[in-house]
Amino acid sequence: MSELYPLKFKTIFKEKIWGGQKIKTILGKDFGDLENCGETWELSGVQGNISEVSNGDLSGESLAKLVEQFGVNLVGETIFEKFGNEFPLLIKFIDAAEDLSIQVHPDDKLARQNHNGFGKTEMWYILQADEGASLISGFNKETNRNEYLEYFNSGRLTEILNREEAKKDDVFFLPAGRVHTIGGGLMLAEIQQTSDTTYRIYDFDREDKDGNKRELHVEDALEAIDFTHYKNYKTPFADKKNQTSSIITTPFFTTNKLSLDSAINLDRSDLDCFKIYIGVGGSASIAGEHIAFGEVMLVPAEMKNYSIEPEGEVELLETYIEL
Repeated sequence: MSELYPLKFKTIFKEKIWGGQKIKTILGKDFGDLENCGETWELSGVQGNISEVSNGDLSGESLAKLVEQFGVNLVGETIFEKFGNEFPLLIKFIDAAEDLSIQVHPDDKLARQNHNGFGKTEMWYILQADEGASLISGFNKETNRNEYLEYFNSGRLTEILNREEAKKDDVFFLPAGRVHTIGGGLMLAEIQQTSDTTYRIYDFDREDKDGNKRELHVEDALEAIDFTHYKNYKTPFADKKNQTSSIITTPFFTTNKLSLDSAINLDRSDLDCFKIYIGVGGSASIAGEHIAFGEVMLVPAEMKNYSIEPEGEVELLETYIEL
């Protein structure tokens, strides 16, 4: 049986009504005959979109088969006990040439009840932003279900939503229940629970190339929305050189940033989980495997001590689950 090592995966390309060309022009990924590419799924255990290994002896093997074959050695004992053969995180790059639909995702309880699946809590790390690009996250005032419906039914919903400018390296955490959309001109990395459940609230009356409007999920969304107004929607963090900089810790995932210009040895012996690295600038080798901007790497749970050696400078997101 092959031994585990840091794994990379073949990109899954997704054409979207709102997608653009930056996946090709900035990330350097050729999406072939597609007119545009709105999303790439870089590490996915979602049924019908299972990632396949692209490097080393396990090349061509599916993520699902690896979890089944290697179990706790790949994902960790506590993760395997909770999630079984389902890989619990989904990593994407997203290029929005236009605003995505205004949407919301269910939490675990609602998703189990309605879809027999997991909810969708996520975070965004902005990779590139056109001048003045913005996004929507949450509400700009205290509100409730009745007031929300008044604004929605009168076509004025955006008046009570929090829209703010987003710049490179900004982070936004989006717990399940938060109304949101990615604005046109933004490219980002997304870390999320393994779920493809989205309730579309409003789609700016867009039509696809066949003249059809996309389905809305108004009633489902009402069940899911958190109407609370929060003071801050952007996630602040201190980006420290040559050490692990914490961005966010949640029950669903923990994410750090590593900005390195010299080699670093990592000791993750206290962590019973896989580690995911997302290249957000420069390049490096992790335990001897190369990772560059726009690439994603999965380090197995059984690998506890390893080095990251930057090639000049590198910026990486590191994410895992602490149960």
